[in-house]
Amino acid sequence: MRLDPAEARARFAASPVLRLATADGSGRPHLVPCTFVVDAAGRIAIGIDNKPKTSLKLRRLRNVEENPQVSLLADHYADDWTRLWWARADGTAIVERGGAEHEAHWRQLTTKYPQYQGHVLDGPVILVTVASWSGWAFG
Repeated sequence: MRLDPAEARARFAASPVLRLATADGSGRPHLVPCTFVVDAAGRIAIGIDNKPKTSLKLRRLRNVEENPQVSLLADHYADDWTRLWWARADGTAIVERGGAEHEAHWRQLTTKYPQYQGHVLDGPVILVTVASWSGWAFG
C-alpha cells in the first residue's frame, strides 16, 4: 500500500539509518548508509563524523557540490513480510561547514545517537531540503 507523505516522513524520521544516493556531474551514482535527523523545518541533516575514513574528500560531498539532487531511503525488513516498509525523500542538498545551524544539527545528531557523546563533531553536514516524500508498506 502506498504511504501518504506524512506517514512516509514519520517512518523515515524514526528510522535509525538511511541510504543516501548522490550522483556526480556526469550522472554516475553513489550510495552510502548514513546517520541523520529530520530538523524542525523538515530538512534532513546528515553529519560527516570523525570516524576513520580513507579520505576527507568524500565522494558524497563532491557529488552534492556537483549535482545537488539527492534521494534518501529508509526501510524496514523483517522475515514476516507483513511488516515490510520503505520511505523515500527526494530533494536538493547543500553542504554546511559552519555556523549556528551547523552546530544545531550536530546537537540534534548527538541527541539521536548517544554514540556521538564525547566526540568532537565539527565535520560537514549535508542538509537536504525535501521536495517530496513517498513510501510503501505491506497491506
